[in-house]
Amino acid sequence: MAAAAAHLLRLVVSCRKIAAEVTGPAAADAIVAMASSSEQEFAAEYRARLNRFPRSRSYWDGRVAARVGEKLAARLRQIGVSAVAVVGPGVESPLPAHHRRPAASLFDSLERAGVRVSGAEGLRDPPGEQPASS
Repeated sequence: MAAAAAHLLRLVVSCRKIAAEVTGPAAADAIVAMASSSEQEFAAEYRARLNRFPRSRSYWDGRVAARVGEKLAARLRQIGVSAVAVVGPGVESPLPAHHRRPAASLFDSLERAGVRVSGAEGLRDPPGEQPASS
């Protein structure tokens, strides 16, 4: 018999926010943990980016995504979840590079906190693609 199914991690990405929600092992289960860049902790930084000129096309970056991952990992540890599997639109059709690179820091922060993430390989940079260096 196979091991227990992992909880499902769904990533919601737009130019204004990044959110990660974890449901039970069945797709129809309720959300058990969630973290988002629209939480109160990020409000001051969001307002600063919103009122900046010239206007930014994205209101979150890799640092914000990593902090969202840390918050989600803490909430998952509280309820005893140690592994998640990524599902959603980014898995079947990869996210654009300007969303994929910062979103990868969310997965890295989850893994650093001790939550195993499976299925995130398609959301990270492809092996042949090298990140731009200065």
